[in-house]
Amino acid sequence: MGRLKTTNTPELQSLLAPQSPQNPVMLVVEQALMHGRDWSASVADQIAVRLAGLITIDVIHAGQRLLEKDISEVLEVSRAPVREALRILERERLIEFRARRGAIVTEPNAQDLLDIYVVRDALFAILLRQLMEERADALNALFDQFMPQLGKAAEESVDAYISVTFLANMAMADLSSNRLVGELLNSISLRVLRYVRLGLASHPGSLDNSFKTWRALQRAVAKRDIEAVLQTAHKRIGNSREAAIRALSSGVQKGKGGPAARSAGPAKAS
Repeated sequence: MGRLKTTNTPELQSLLAPQSPQNPVMLVVEQALMHGRDWSASVADQIAVRLAGLITIDVIHAGQRLLEKDISEVLEVSRAPVREALRILERERLIEFRARRGAIVTEPNAQDLLDIYVVRDALFAILLRQLMEERADALNALFDQFMPQLGKAAEESVDAYISVTFLANMAMADLSSNRLVGELLNSISLRVLRYVRLGLASHPGSLDNSFKTWRALQRAVAKRDIEAVLQTAHKRIGNSREAAIRALSSGVQKGKGGPAARSAGPAKAS
């Protein structure tokens, strides 16, 4: 007789199967976790990457339990790398450990959101001012590279769109000569990505507005107008924050994966 399934746990057998399809967001989550690290990833890294992607796209929902035994049995590995993978997810604030319950997928909350966006806004201001003063040509070339991809993605889906914006933001951080700023921006990328997705998916029709702010940012960079670049970036980040706050306050995600979090259709600025 098989072991009874613990309540409020995801069905890991199909989710963690090697042949399971990955959507664009899961691929950029992988890049975020492995950025600057050896791509011959450890077993723990590989497990963390897969689980982080599933949490970010709300296939594994807020409030669900991730049990070491279940994961190790499905993946046919020992508990040690699973335990290490869960610690990686805890560091990224995608899960938390609770007494007598173990690892629980965290639910996005307004205070965490506000804290993240305050830091993100300040770091991007530092980054963009430095790039405009020292590497404006490289920044302009980066926009030329990403904007066609961004326009195409905006016509496809929220997940395609936020994947391109995520990669563009990471590429901007990598241009910086201030390695600490780049590292800090990339270190909060997963938490920001989760909120950006929530906000976009909760507000149908707002992808066009988001794309317009990226276009405005590109024009400001091309004109070498530092103040316009900073103001536009601040507006873009503020729009993303407000969209996510509205999504949280409207109660579309109650800890079990609401309709906004599961939507893949168009939705406010990232």
